[in-house]
Amino acid sequence: MSQDSLSALVNPSVFNELIAGSVGGAAQVLVGQPLDTIKTRAQIAPKGMFKGPMDVLVQTVRKEGVFGLYKGMASPLMGIAAVNSLLFAAYNVSKRAISPFPDLTLPQIALAGSMAGAVNSVLASPVELFKIRMQGQYGAATDRRLSKVFRDTWSAHGFKRGVMRGFWATVAREIPAYGAFYTGFEFAKRNFQERFGKELPVWALLSSGSFGGVSYWLACYPLDVVKSRVQLSDKPLRGIFYVRDELVAIAREGGTRALFKGLSPSLLRSIPAAAATFAGFELTR
Repeated sequence: MSQDSLSALVNPSVFNELIAGSVGGAAQVLVGQPLDTIKTRAQIAPKGMFKGPMDVLVQTVRKEGVFGLYKGMASPLMGIAAVNSLLFAAYNVSKRAISPFPDLTLPQIALAGSMAGAVNSVLASPVELFKIRMQGQYGAATDRRLSKVFRDTWSAHGFKRGVMRGFWATVAREIPAYGAFYTGFEFAKRNFQERFGKELPVWALLSSGSFGGVSYWLACYPLDVVKSRVQLSDKPLRGIFYVRDELVAIAREGGTRALFKGLSPSLLRSIPAAAATFAGFELTR
């Protein structure tokens, strides 16, 4: 790689993207955590524990109070700045690697998003593992704090099999998810720009972000169910083929429908959460 090419990839704007990604990430967590808890519990709860997402909401508030909906928020809130900073920086570096021109085609946007998603998995996987393990506690006296969950995971399984459990499931999810995420955002944003000009009003940015968020979940949802179940469990995993094995196991247990448990709160969450993420990023950058 030439010096000019390297300087095009690593330049001062990357620092701005890191800061903007941090702001966008914090906004995402604060706005979306309650619906994320409902989604995750719908995916991982023992069979028969909940009748559906609304029952998850009612039982959680009844037994744990409103703050039960924010269970597990500490892990993403501490880690999301790094996760989203890495994501947005990797996305913009990927765009510059794919083309020296600023206006990429939508297929090029999809490729850059997929590349960023793969890179992002390195941080997203452990952050989400601890979030899920906190959300998988239902208000019993034996519930553990995040620090205790971390210590127990580390002492029992170490870094590779403990903290990084579910990494390949995260990679499998993030590649299509972020390809769709950024493509959906850019598609909506460009359509708005044709009508309103280059400088979009805030509501148009929010709408574009929401469209990207919905696209994210539609592209990857069964893989997210697999990842959640894998990261909650402690059973040994078989190489990288555990993603396929878990998909088959879920379908056998509950049919194809089981692969989409919790989709409705995910789609509802994606609208304000993704809107907040993109608005935070675009307005900070």
